Amino acid sequence: MKTVGILGGMGPEATILLMQKLLAAVPARDDSDHIPLIVHQNPTVPSRIKALIEGTGEDPGPTLARMARDLASAGAQALAMPCNTAHYYAPVVAAATPLPFLNMIDVTAAALSAQGAQRIGMLASPATRLAHVFEAPFAAHGLTPVFLPDDSGLLAIIRAIKAGERGTALGPRLRTEAEALRALGADHLLVACTELSLMTDDLPHATPVTDSLDCLTRAIAAFAQG
Repeated sequence: MKTVGILGGMGPEATILLMQKLLAAVPARDDSDHIPLIVHQNPTVPSRIKALIEGTGEDPGPTLARMARDLASAGAQALAMPCNTAHYYAPVVAAATPLPFLNMIDVTAAALSAQGAQRIGMLASPATRLAHVFEAPFAAHGLTPVFLPDDSGLLAIIRAIKAGERGTALGPRLRTEAEALRALGADHLLVACTELSLMTDDLPHATPVTDSLDCLTRAIAAFAQG
């Protein structure tokens, strides 16, 4: 199998969740059957929220480019980044090395289109919306993003997850945000923040749900096994 380098730490639990999903993606009978990964778990990447929402933070781009080069030097044959908002800097990451970059946003848009989705309820950080991260890939597939008029509640949930909260307190709050997107006409829900990927079991089942982290998992597995 081919080795994939992971630009991780945004956040750390989401990176671990990706690794767990990749373990489950392979019908392995021994250690050597699993996908080889080189994981750069770097929680010191400058805050995407401070840079893109507040406009006061350090540019994460140079740090992400250094991580990409480190992974290439360590032997990675492709790169992937399990953070939706950080894909605002995807061109910087892709340009940092000659390696293929498995773009989570592109593969997610393709997966949604293949399912016949049209109006996508965005369970995402406000930074993802403000930076128009999904805009071009969605337009290419005829998809319409549906954002909440006030997504501060989603941001509060994301920050709570980063702070280690989970379970009964946050679940109902996340379901309320999802129901609000359905009321705005979303025919499909997209988990477009890898912190929220840790809480997909709390989402309502009446509307189809896609998790961008699952889309990235499939892309990594296909590359590694191909």
